[in-house]
Amino acid sequence: MKNQIPNLLTLSRIIVIPALVISFYINGPAGNWIGFALFAFAGVTDFFDGYLARSMNVVSPLGRFLDPIADKLLVAAALMMMVAFGRISGLAVLPAVVIMCREIMVSGLREHLAELKVPLPVTVLAKWKTTAQILAIGFLLVGDASPEMIPSILIGDVLLWIAGIVTVQTGYIYLRTGLKHLD
Repeated sequence: MKNQIPNLLTLSRIIVIPALVISFYINGPAGNWIGFALFAFAGVTDFFDGYLARSMNVVSPLGRFLDPIADKLLVAAALMMMVAFGRISGLAVLPAVVIMCREIMVSGLREHLAELKVPLPVTVLAKWKTTAQILAIGFLLVGDASPEMIPSILIGDVLLWIAGIVTVQTGYIYLRTGLKHLD
């Protein structure tokens, strides 16, 4: 059973997605905070599934497959819902689109390179991108429900742009690396 704990944590991130979507339909600040809490819960499970898998040496093919998919589904669902509900609007939609396009491109590239037995390891810059992206989504999920002294929307928008800019850089790095193996 302990071998399955990381996989269960990964699956919990996928299961959270419908609840996150439903939180957008809850009127008032409660919906914002519920969405944030669900997203934060998913972030905690992401940390622990990786930590437990490595510390218990139980990295599984299922976990290796599901973990990045769970992350991308969660981020995509959050971004799409925030655009649909106007929490990301105007020019701030651009980095959201860039983030989603890069994720699809890198996933396809990783899949193709895996067939060639060519690894495409995560870069330190990509980890910084993920951090900015997660923080941006967290602030934007809280949105106007945050205390007045915390400009959550402004902070979220700035972090989203930072994540978008770094996303372009990491996408280019991965694409440049991958193109060397595409004939």
